[in-house]
Amino acid sequence: MKIGVPKEIKTNENRIALVPAGAESLVAAGHSVLIETGGGFGSGFTDEDYTSVGATIAPDAATVWKESDMIMKVKEPIKVEWPHMRKDQLIFTYFHFAADEALTRAHMASGAVCVAYETVELPSRELPLLTPMSEVAGRMAVQEGAKYLEKLYGGRGVLLGGVPGVAPAKVVILGGGIVGINAAKMAAGMGAKVVILDISLERLRYLSDVMPANVQLIYSNRHNIVEQIRTADLVVGGVLIPGAKAPRLVRKEDLATMQPGSVIVDVAIDQGGCVETIHATTHENPTYVVDGVIHYGVANMPGGVPRTSTLALTNATLPYAMQLANKGWRRALTENPALLKGLNVAQGKVTYEGVAEAFGMEYHPPAQFLA
Repeated sequence: MKIGVPKEIKTNENRIALVPAGAESLVAAGHSVLIETGGGFGSGFTDEDYTSVGATIAPDAATVWKESDMIMKVKEPIKVEWPHMRKDQLIFTYFHFAADEALTRAHMASGAVCVAYETVELPSRELPLLTPMSEVAGRMAVQEGAKYLEKLYGGRGVLLGGVPGVAPAKVVILGGGIVGINAAKMAAGMGAKVVILDISLERLRYLSDVMPANVQLIYSNRHNIVEQIRTADLVVGGVLIPGAKAPRLVRKEDLATMQPGSVIVDVAIDQGGCVETIHATTHENPTYVVDGVIHYGVANMPGGVPRTSTLALTNATLPYAMQLANKGWRRALTENPALLKGLNVAQGKVTYEGVAEAFGMEYHPPAQFLA
């Protein structure tokens, strides 16, 4: 199979979908790998790193898209890339379709086969291709939140861990999943007072066994959320419904009850965000203020640490990419139920229920495309 890796062009996105070691493995399996020139620079990989393992360097994105049977990316194709997509071309990346109807319709119109990293799901309900970036984003959420709490950036002027004789900051984390647990590790390690809210009692019991003493666990409901964010210095949104829009847990009117200069970091922004007043921002302009509360909504947070993120992502995605390349998408999805759940759009039809529900579209079971 011809596998193409175009350079990521979303604002300040420095990751790449395939590291040289991954290209080497695919070439060794008999496939050809085409990398857009300069595609790996942001993650610290040169064109020579790829050619030395048997990959070919393409002069531009158009060449990569035109000559490839399968496209591997990190972020969803943005508008300028849509004309490159074609019927039956396999695209393997993060899509987050449920947060963007125009994106969904563009991929339907292209006739491409879209397998989304974020909805590949194991029988255990683990999301193996979302997990590494959720780990990065959860940790970064606290790192970025601590920065924007500084007075220089308009924050409350609070040190997350406090000092002897001065109380630490309060960090409220919505959701006890991968994002939440990684955010809590960072915040607790810095000495903050941490509160995690989650709707799963089973998850809360697990967290009570693994979290340190400065982490409090509270059942998530409307009353408790409002009560906790009222005294929070930093709120981290880490809720996830796989493949569907995030629930809105913090409403606009709730901001009036929060402390001026407090910070919200909504990691759920890729799925629309769990805060009513959040909208996507960029690494160049990461924040804005609503009712005195700083909002951070960078939609590609791990792109800020591309070396770490690229290595972590490709560790997870390469085995699945190898299956798709070796077997073709139909056979690979037939033989791997986890990978089948990644199929979101195929040949003009929506094949993931959460996406269909988000826009009132007709849902087509993915199995019907495997014959």
